Amino acid sequence: MAPALVVVALALVPQVLRDPYLMNAVITAGIFTIGAMSLNLLLGYTGQLSLGHIAFFGIGAYVSALTSLGFDVTLPFGIVVVHEPWPPTVGFLLAVAIAGACGYVVGRLSFRVRGAYFVITTIAFAEVVRLVALNWVDLTQGPLALISIPSLSLSLPGFDTLTLRTKTQNYYAVLTVGTLCYAVIALMVGSRFGRTMRGLKENESLALSVGVDVTRTLTITATVSAAIAGAAGSLYAHYLRIIDPDVFLFSYTVTMVIMVVSGGKGTLAGPLVGGAIFGLLPVALRPVLAPEAQWIVYGGVLIAILFVMPQGIVPALARTIHGRRHVRPGPAGEAAHVAHAAARP
Repeated sequence: MAPALVVVALALVPQVLRDPYLMNAVITAGIFTIGAMSLNLLLGYTGQLSLGHIAFFGIGAYVSALTSLGFDVTLPFGIVVVHEPWPPTVGFLLAVAIAGACGYVVGRLSFRVRGAYFVITTIAFAEVVRLVALNWVDLTQGPLALISIPSLSLSLPGFDTLTLRTKTQNYYAVLTVGTLCYAVIALMVGSRFGRTMRGLKENESLALSVGVDVTRTLTITATVSAAIAGAAGSLYAHYLRIIDPDVFLFSYTVTMVIMVVSGGKGTLAGPLVGGAIFGLLPVALRPVLAPEAQWIVYGGVLIAILFVMPQGIVPALARTIHGRRHVRPGPAGEAAHVAHAAARP
């Protein structure tokens, strides 16, 4: 019931918020919140920190843009590939599929290692993708950027094609995609597979002992996470209508991590709360503070939240509202319970 009420409240935002500048900030924050939701699926529910997650966001942006714009590129051995422009909706679907496929490949290769080695692998992957986008000028225009990317459009039988040009239309597109992604994540973490993910996070050795396929579980999670990030990247490209290799900036991954950790990793609402705060805070600070002071306040708010609420805002609020009515088992007992629940058919 609560998620439905939140969606209804968010649907009323354009009716209240008339300022185009603020609407732009809300739309951009919403897109990066979807990216944070995808990262939370990997970081919050399996405990795997990916600092190269922005790669899938950027892949989604470039795939969707190039599909919609078309391209003419010469590959090695003189092979010429000519692609005529396709509808932006097809580009969106391809962005989700290709980003998910890249997540699968990276997962299969990188989940053979853990800890700092996994983090380094994801950073390296993001940097390789950024360099490809920067240097493959024939395809991506390199630092000159892809421009005039078509806006998303909807074609329904019996109706005229609706092109999402206004901020209100784009806001509802972001809200719709975000709601669908939230539903997918909620179904995933609420299933038996979700219990498996949590079991790996709590105690991987114990999960292995009861027959959990660790690599398979983590790879599926990485695939879904990357696909959702690709959807966010596609929305970003079609909304701004211009993208360049800066879409792969490491700071964007850091922003997503901040949204997840401050809101409460491993919770469905955490990225939404963190995304609302740290997506809109810079906008609130910009008119009143110099750029240097903005970053000081931004960092100070983050430190204050993590100092007062180490597990994030949502878990802290949940404990405050519900109180400590039940004594939770220790980490080992909880891990055993989750792992055995995951192993049950």
